[in-house]
Amino acid sequence: MKKYIISSMFTAVLLFSEGVKSQIAIGKTPPVTITNSSVLLEFGTEAKGIILPSVTTASDAVNGTFVLNTTTKSVRVKQNGAWTDLTKAGDATNYPFTNTGTTDANSGLAGAIIGSANTTKPGVLVLESTTKALVLPKVNTPETNIKSAVAGTMVYDTATSTLALYDGASWSYWK
Repeated sequence: MKKYIISSMFTAVLLFSEGVKSQIAIGKTPPVTITNSSVLLEFGTEAKGIILPSVTTASDAVNGTFVLNTTTKSVRVKQNGAWTDLTKAGDATNYPFTNTGTTDANSGLAGAIIGSANTTKPGVLVLESTTKALVLPKVNTPETNIKSAVAGTMVYDTATSTLALYDGASWSYWK
C-alpha cells in the first residue's frame, strides 16, 4: 500500500484534488510510518487540530458532516438526517476562522476525495471508504496545549479520552 508525506496544506490540496486513493500522513516527520492500517488519513503529534468549515447553512450535507455553523454559532454534526449541536448554540465566536485562499468550491476546486476516485457526497474533504476511518489529531489537554485555537477546531483529547471541540469561546468535550 502506498504511503504519502504531506508537508503543507497546499500540497495536500493538490494531492487530494487528484483523487488520491491510499493512506495519507499529514504533519509527520520522516521516516513516515502509518501506525494504524485502518485509517485513510493520519496526523502527526503536534498540538494542532482540524479546523471545520465555517458555513451559514449546509442543506445538502450528508450524515457524518461536521461544521461550524455561523448562524446558530455552534459546532454541529449531521446524524440521522438532523443537525445536533456539539457546542452550546449561540456561544461560538462572532468571527470564526475563514479561509481567504483560493481552494474552496467557489473558486474551482470542488473538493478532495481520499479513498475513492469519485463520490456523490458534497464536501471540501470527503473520506470515502467502507473499511477505513479518520483518526483525529491527538492532543493532550488541548485547552492548554493548542495556543492559538480558532473556532471550529476539533481534536481527540488524550487526557480525557474525549472528542474536543473549540467554538472560539470555549472547549466542549464528548465521550
